[in-house]
Amino acid sequence: LGAYAVFAPGAEYGPAKRWPAAYFAELGLRTGLPVVLLGSAKEAELCDEIAQSIHQERPKTAINLAGKTDLSQAMALIASSQAMLSNDSGLMHVAAAFGVAQVALFGSSSPEHTPPLNTQAQVLWLARDAAYTPALSCAPCFERQCPLGHTRCLNDIRPERVRQALGM
Repeated sequence: LGAYAVFAPGAEYGPAKRWPAAYFAELGLRTGLPVVLLGSAKEAELCDEIAQSIHQERPKTAINLAGKTDLSQAMALIASSQAMLSNDSGLMHVAAAFGVAQVALFGSSSPEHTPPLNTQAQVLWLARDAAYTPALSCAPCFERQCPLGHTRCLNDIRPERVRQALGM
């Protein structure tokens, strides 16, 4: 296993499927591992924001490769990683296909429809979390933008919970 974690903070469908960039950065500071950020060229700015936030406290421990790899290179980086953190996205399914330990974050979409098919995957989805209160009656909404403007479905998944799920 590689001594790094892969973060895929993008989601082509829209912001209602994206965990906050600040949370990715916070988690990048807490993992104790270098972080490789992957995504499309459209997500390069998002990934750069996260990498810069990590660099402020842990210089040279995050690399933004969004838009700089082809699919086979991204697949190789994911397959060789120690762990993967992503939103519900195509790269989530790549990690699942390789059996990489992963945490998949779901907000406006549903893991009941498109889960990562991986016994190593942990899915975090507040819509069916009995311990989460007040319950989310709005999820899954399958919208690109949160129609209620709060995106609680993702904003309320705290970095510490994700770190625990990753086992780091």
